[in-house]
Amino acid sequence: MIWKLAYYDEVKQDVKEAKNWYFKRQPGLEKRFALDVKEALDRLKKDPSRYEVKYRNVRTVLCRVFPYAIHFYIDELAGRLVIIAIVHQHRDPEFSRSRQHNL
Repeated sequence: MIWKLAYYDEVKQDVKEAKNWYFKRQPGLEKRFALDVKEALDRLKKDPSRYEVKYRNVRTVLCRVFPYAIHFYIDELAGRLVIIAIVHQHRDPEFSRSRQHNL
């Protein structure tokens, strides 16, 4: 199956904040972060069911370089993967759980 990606509105802000933080630490690092997220999304699209359910029906895929997790659920009827958050792994887990308003 070819999966489409859909994103909660808040995800764009998640990425923007992380990219800004990395840019302030070292210009160019934000591009490496964005590439790491893209590679994780590419892995996700290939086989989303390989990632275990962490809470409710939400699964996570980890970035390989940066300590970020992509929280998503599979909407099989629509053929899409819905990204609900892209957050630092040490952030309070309740942060992404609070976005389950559409689940």
